[in-house]
Amino acid sequence: MNRIAASSPVLSDRERAVAEKFAAGLTYREIGEALFIALSTVRTHLASIYDKLGVRNKVALAAHFAGASGARPDGLSPPSDAPPVLAIFPIECLNSEERWRRFADGLSSDITIDLARYADLPVIAFHTMKSLGSKPADFEADGKALGATYIVSGQLRADDQRVRLTIELADARSGVSLWSERYDRPVADIFALQDSLTENVINVLAGSYGTLATVGRNAVRRKPPASLRAYDFYLLGVEQHNTFSRAGNAEAIRLFSRALELDPTLVRAWTELAYAYSIEACNGFGDDVPGSIENWRTAVENALRLDPTDSAAHTCLGDLKGCLGDFEGAERAYQRGFECGFNHADTLALLAGSKALVAGDPAEAIPLIERAMRLNPLAPRWYFGMQGRILFAVGRHREAVAALRRGSPDSPNVLMFLALAHAAQSETGEAARIAARLNAEFPDFSVERFISAYPVTNPDAVQAIRDAAKLARLG
Repeated sequence: MNRIAASSPVLSDRERAVAEKFAAGLTYREIGEALFIALSTVRTHLASIYDKLGVRNKVALAAHFAGASGARPDGLSPPSDAPPVLAIFPIECLNSEERWRRFADGLSSDITIDLARYADLPVIAFHTMKSLGSKPADFEADGKALGATYIVSGQLRADDQRVRLTIELADARSGVSLWSERYDRPVADIFALQDSLTENVINVLAGSYGTLATVGRNAVRRKPPASLRAYDFYLLGVEQHNTFSRAGNAEAIRLFSRALELDPTLVRAWTELAYAYSIEACNGFGDDVPGSIENWRTAVENALRLDPTDSAAHTCLGDLKGCLGDFEGAERAYQRGFECGFNHADTLALLAGSKALVAGDPAEAIPLIERAMRLNPLAPRWYFGMQGRILFAVGRHREAVAALRRGSPDSPNVLMFLALAHAAQSETGEAARIAARLNAEFPDFSVERFISAYPVTNPDAVQAIRDAAKLARLG
């Protein structure tokens, strides 16, 4: 008797055969051809196998058969601790022309690859999804067979003038639509069009306040606290982190630390923890600045050790190197961050803020923040805080005020730049009112501390901040 049969008496003979071939690495189509059964039958068998064995995906299935000892290969966590999984079905082309079929396939592949780079959850490989067709035949069965939590599907229509793409995100278990969008674009340069559509879909789905994160946080809030997993703590941490308040930042550090206790390999939790410690250092949220900086260093180094291509981690490393006086190192880290994340709105927004104040020409930051906002129409408040500081640095003070008013209202550096922008326009009364609030609510925050810990090294920006701080009577 083979090992799978011996360890899985609850499976039927046909299920054992499917499980054996799937564990050996065969695709759905190859299994169907080998066993002379339809793809839909393969999916149904796999759904039943997963249900009977209590596993969620291929890795967990392989781990189940790794041996009776219960040891898991490669130190993997049990499936219940794993983050959700995203399955992207190839986009269905409603045109008969071969060029549009190729375009739809290319678009599907690009979206899958880029989401795997930027999303905070695993994405099933495109070649696996390609064998399944353009849409799920049975959401519950396909969701179980794929080990997927969310399913993305789409349709493409095109003529000589326009391309219309419809994308939908659905719950893999129920098929309930969670989000949908239609993109309508003129046909011009076909490759530029493909890039534009890919970028828009990625940033709406995968940004820090994108659809996937929002759906995930809403689901987490419905769970009993005792059932929260590493990924759940991470999602809640991002929400707290993005308030940029003292209490929110402290809670974010606690939540990210809890996530990493459960899963030390959760890269984005390390990156977000690094940013939380950087905020603790430059906003006066902690009593031990050197300790905050050391924790910042440890977290960002762990993130890059686990994923050397994490664009946000490289940007965070650039800020750290600037804080430590290594400005050439900061420039290199920012460049690496841009190379790894040139299509990712969150990365572009972070880079824009750093270019304006830490290393680079503030004028170069304007197109970066504008592109970030085009790519992510669901821009969170912190994007506007970044935009405001950039506009202040280039002397566009009235626009800076408008942007900062949309920023995080409890962030001391947003309040600081708001006071500075009003002061630079001789609106000293409003500047003094904001400065009074800043001094009252954040007594450990100071302009000079922000300049040294962020750090602000652009000479023109430093002088502009100090000059406006005097007018605003801001210490």
